[in-house]
Amino acid sequence: MTGVRGVLLFGPPAAGKDTISEALHALDARFAQLVKVKVGTGRTAGYRMATAEQLGSLRAAGRILLETERYGNTYAVDRDDLDAMRAAGGIPVVHVGSLAHLRQFAGAVDEPWLQVLLWLPREDCAVRSAGRGDRDTDERLDVWDATLKDLAAAEPDEELFHLLLRTDLRTAEETALVVWQAAAAGPAPARSGRELTAFLSETAAPAR
Repeated sequence: MTGVRGVLLFGPPAAGKDTISEALHALDARFAQLVKVKVGTGRTAGYRMATAEQLGSLRAAGRILLETERYGNTYAVDRDDLDAMRAAGGIPVVHVGSLAHLRQFAGAVDEPWLQVLLWLPREDCAVRSAGRGDRDTDERLDVWDATLKDLAAAEPDEELFHLLLRTDLRTAEETALVVWQAAAAGPAPARSGRELTAFLSETAAPAR
């Protein structure tokens, strides 16, 4: 029995959010990535595609918990999708990419969610992005840079993440197990901004 209502995975491109979500689902089928509403072009698998007008209707109905813009597309979390997943016995996994979005979502649900930072060095981000055939690796590295800047601006006493995990030092399965164990244990004190800063400073250390 899980002690949290869901899992928030935060990380830059290629940090492993999709892969670790899949590994978490394989470990415990209750955990599954929440399908986001998407308005735009590109990949459609794993999204509920909508028009701008349809998204506007959801927004007007007060159903949108989080709305983000990235790579020229709009992504949104529909409260009804979250409720339906829970009603079916699922534990939602939601991906976020900025501290503003993490704070916004956490405030909107006002429930105990496990908040996890997935991190990797910049050079690993480049290698993974190129290895999976991304055509916009340079843009993704720009996002990595912006994510580091965002995290570095966190207040020393701000509590943002319960887990700080280097995905270049663990397999996806090992990472998923750590997340699963923390979710099962239930709400715990979050790490401080000072601890986050110390963690990020280790990024330049060679993988062990």
